[in-house]
Amino acid sequence: MKTKLLLLVSILLAPISASLAQTPDDYVAPRTEWGQPDLQGVWNFNSSTPMQRPERFGTQEFLTPEEVEQDQAQQEERRIAADAAEAELVLDPQAPPVGDNPGGYNNFWYESAGIGENVRTSLIVYPTDGRFPDRVEGAAVHTANLGDDVEGDRPVLAVFGGIGKDGPEDRGLSERCLIGFNAGPPFTGGGYNANVQIFQNKDHAVIMTEMVHDARIVPLDDRGALDNDIRQWSGDSRGYWEGDSLVLTTRNFTDLTPSFSRFGNAKDKVLTERFTRTNQFTVEYEWTLEDPSTFTDKIVATMPMTKVAGILYEYGCHEGNYGMQNILRGERMLERRAAAGESGN
Repeated sequence: MKTKLLLLVSILLAPISASLAQTPDDYVAPRTEWGQPDLQGVWNFNSSTPMQRPERFGTQEFLTPEEVEQDQAQQEERRIAADAAEAELVLDPQAPPVGDNPGGYNNFWYESAGIGENVRTSLIVYPTDGRFPDRVEGAAVHTANLGDDVEGDRPVLAVFGGIGKDGPEDRGLSERCLIGFNAGPPFTGGGYNANVQIFQNKDHAVIMTEMVHDARIVPLDDRGALDNDIRQWSGDSRGYWEGDSLVLTTRNFTDLTPSFSRFGNAKDKVLTERFTRTNQFTVEYEWTLEDPSTFTDKIVATMPMTKVAGILYEYGCHEGNYGMQNILRGERMLERRAAAGESGN
């Protein structure tokens, strides 16, 4: 999804942002031909609200009007600064990079804010301080990131970065195009391509993310869950209707992914998601993560997903198609040059 499209939708919806924040209790979601609440369409789950609450807010859940205004001003300042820095590169393409990191995508591609106003101090609403609970003693912390490689062993559970460049197995999960960095489950927003399309029929719902075009086909009947020995990247989801909310429970995650963020592994994770249409343009998305092997308490988060006037296009993960070859090829060239230098050739 192009940022310009999302900005256009944001502009169109701006006059009604206040009404989105104050949904009438008597709103009735449209129904499908099977009488179920209609959640179908493309929804954007990007957000400028941080996942964890900055400690200065304590237990304050919502920003004051003055803080909302300040937040919007800071977002605009960051955008202007990023655009100015990239304009310098256009004016002088030969300018040396700042530091050793050549950077990634330019600012045009990033969705720096969600549609509508940012009024929460964190997406996490439980624990009440809006922050991750303590980790279980011994739970892993995955330190690889978009920077220098870190020491470690295979399998690499980190989403970004890696532990080396001897083979694809040394790289992070999103670099290998196995999972999307923001596609979950659960959805976390941020970055770009933070869009999901929902399909429904009488007995199934399909949750298809734009990032890595992952599609969860979720039965809504009483069929049994997968055997515990069968593990999947996105887990095994089963769903049901609770009033007007679609509730999904997902288990059977593989232990080859982190439980959440940079911590643990997902083997014992149980995720419960709720999708509730609250007005014409909004689905309220809430998730609860329970993982006794990684965290000492559950995590509950919530965010609005906003209707997008567009469609999803096929996602081509070129990190795996082209980037991986170039990463490994570049490392082999560095090794050859180092060997040639040592031999005096």
